[in-house]
Amino acid sequence: MEIQVIVVAASLLALLMVLGSSLFVVAQQSLGVIERFGKFVRVAEPGLNIKVPFVERVAGRPNLRVQQLDVQVETKTKDDVFVHVIVSVQYFIIPEAVYQAFYRLEDAAVQIRSFVFDVVRARVPNIEIDDVFRKKDDIADAVKNELALVMGDFGYGIVKALVTDIEPDAKVKAAMNEINAAQRMRLAAAEKGEAEKILKVKAAEADAESKALAGRGIADQRKAIVDGLRESVDEFQRSIPGASPQDVMNLVLMTQYFDTLKDVGASSATNTILIPHSPGAMKDLGSQLRDAMITAQQVTTPHDAMGAMPSAHVLR
Repeated sequence: MEIQVIVVAASLLALLMVLGSSLFVVAQQSLGVIERFGKFVRVAEPGLNIKVPFVERVAGRPNLRVQQLDVQVETKTKDDVFVHVIVSVQYFIIPEAVYQAFYRLEDAAVQIRSFVFDVVRARVPNIEIDDVFRKKDDIADAVKNELALVMGDFGYGIVKALVTDIEPDAKVKAAMNEINAAQRMRLAAAEKGEAEKILKVKAAEADAESKALAGRGIADQRKAIVDGLRESVDEFQRSIPGASPQDVMNLVLMTQYFDTLKDVGASSATNTILIPHSPGAMKDLGSQLRDAMITAQQVTTPHDAMGAMPSAHVLR
């Protein structure tokens, strides 16, 4: 009885081992590569699968998700500037070409990295440093096209190739920043000069317009004065028969003269000195001032070298 129990238990254990070795699970977004005695047999789909125990085995589980590989390439530009170009390649295994992807390439990342180096170092040396940044999309497209052409034969598809960073030498980068700053300062100076020019032109136009208006105002004022004088002369001649226009003008000038004296004397803080200012009096005043200056010059003439007053400089 005990022997039968042991045999049954051993049989159940063997059955469980056989079932356990014949059943396997493949995760979503992956495939199972099945080999029989080392030879490829089939591809297992995601889910629960069965294989012949002790005869077939799961050789690998390729990942079908999109993967990204960042490759940093050091190269130089056409104008001999060394730069570090970082290219990000997004790739995946084509489900229908799992056999090629699993068996033909030992390491897909190494292969992709080699092609990225080859394409970047073939393209960038033909571009100057200032154009590398503007043509990074062209470099990325060249990398993608080259990889898609080559890696397609190995069962890999290329989603996108991106040039994520271009890092020149630190000194070159500083020089580029200085050049950019100088260009911006030159533009700012030009804009500032143009603004100042506009302000000066507008100020000149405003000044010219102001002077024109002032001249027009003076002209209108003088015209009003002339009209007023003409009316005054006409009114005076009508009121006083026999009066000539010259008599009227003398009266007007005399009135204005005394009005001016009245305005000057009305100010309590005035320091004005009234002197004779008729044409004849002005001539006498000029002679007196000239004689006073000649006398003052004679008085302040310096002594001679011996300290004695020259005999010719005797005041009369």
